[in-house]
Amino acid sequence: MLRATAVLYDSLAASEGVGQTTRVDVMNAELRAPNTPADWAAYHAIRRRVLFELRGRGSTYDAEHPDEHRPHHHPFLLWVGAEAVGVIRIDLNRDVAVFRRVAVREDMQRRGYGRQLLELAIQFAEQQRCTRIESHVDADAVGFYLRCGFARTEGTTRQGAAVLMVRSLR
Repeated sequence: MLRATAVLYDSLAASEGVGQTTRVDVMNAELRAPNTPADWAAYHAIRRRVLFELRGRGSTYDAEHPDEHRPHHHPFLLWVGAEAVGVIRIDLNRDVAVFRRVAVREDMQRRGYGRQLLELAIQFAEQQRCTRIESHVDADAVGFYLRCGFARTEGTTRQGAAVLMVRSLR
C-alpha cells in the first residue's frame, strides 16, 4: 500500500480572475491492490465505465480477463478515505513498468486525483527498481501526461488510437 497527502487546487471562476488558484482540499490518498469482492467490483466498475462505456465499447469489457491475475501484473485502486476514485494496472517487465488502463471516475476527474494516482504508481515502480515507465494513452490524455513529466514518443497501438508516453526514472 502506498500513501500520499497532496494539497489540491482549483482555478477560481473567471469572474474572480483567470489563472489564480485557491486551496480546496487536502487529499489523503492510498494505492491498494483489490483484495475483497467489493474492491474488485469497484475496480471493474471504474474501468468498465471510464475506459469502455464512455468510449462506446462497453460490451467488450471482460472483468474475467486473465491478464488481471498474471505474475508481475499489479492492479490497484486509488482510495481517498473510504472511496475508490481511480484505477491502474502496473505490468512489470524487467526494469520497465507499463501503466495500463489508468482511469479516474468521471465524477472525480479534473480534481487532481489522476496526478495523485500517477505519482503513487511512479513510487511503486521506483520501489520495484524500474528505470522506465511506458503507457499507451488516449490522444486526449497526452497533455496531462506531458504535465506529469512524461515524454511523447512515436508509435501507436494496433488500432492506431493510442500514443506511447514514457518517463525515465533514473
